[in-house]
Amino acid sequence: MNIAVVTGTSTGIGFETSLHLARNGYYVFAGMRNTKKAQPLIDAAAAESLAVEVIEMDVTDGSSLNGAFDIINAKGQVSLLVNNAGIGGASPLELTPEDEHRQIFETNYFGTIACIQKVLPAMREQGKGDIVNISSIVGILATPNQLAYSASKWAVEGATEALAHEVYRFGVRVYCVEPGVVATNIFDNSADMTRYDKTSPYQPIMRRNGKLYSAGFKAPASPQQVAAAILTAVTQQEYQFRWPVGVDADGICAGRPKIAAEQWIKMGDEITDSEYDSLFEEHFNIKL
Repeated sequence: MNIAVVTGTSTGIGFETSLHLARNGYYVFAGMRNTKKAQPLIDAAAAESLAVEVIEMDVTDGSSLNGAFDIINAKGQVSLLVNNAGIGGASPLELTPEDEHRQIFETNYFGTIACIQKVLPAMREQGKGDIVNISSIVGILATPNQLAYSASKWAVEGATEALAHEVYRFGVRVYCVEPGVVATNIFDNSADMTRYDKTSPYQPIMRRNGKLYSAGFKAPASPQQVAAAILTAVTQQEYQFRWPVGVDADGICAGRPKIAAEQWIKMGDEITDSEYDSLFEEHFNIKL
């Protein structure tokens, strides 16, 4: 039996990944912090007779993780872990409270690490297993007005690449999935951590960050596309570490290595919107 654990499954990427993996032969433990939100996933799985078991799992709570993995391990060896649980936010550093900054890291980075540590020893001992970490294009291009979120995803990127090297010799494969804008509830869920103030000296940065996401929503990736990329990553014969998903992700992942950090940073200078938009399209093939 192939057992998969997916975190953050009440909506969006985690929801669709749980169903997609179950359709393709996995017994899926769908972890979510608030199981009161579980009924839509339970109903969707039941409608197709899919092997999806919802389980309470708060990736920032050690006791919750211990209880969840006691249940999971009683079922068998985990062959696939998908670290999807995450929170966002949009504000400049000066306006980001420290506790909010830490909360983003606790979920996006430390929650990911905690789940990996639950499955890695057994995977290493058995000489097989797959770990997929959901990053973001902000893990490729550090995005102003999303400093805490960008930093958390850069941390995920670095840890994922280092881990992939560490465990390759043991037959464990680690992957980084990097979606662009995806049509999910993450923006609603992070509304309390998003700030826009027309009177702020950071207003031009806030506005341009908003334009980037508006452009992404014109042709967003779907959660189903991300789920499909995850399954392809772990089943194709040739190992591939990074998996961008979405038109904007393709543009940023292709353009980022070609632009010096100084060029990107200087785009934060006092330039007109038309100049900024032109440069962004030139570098990343994204029309703002």
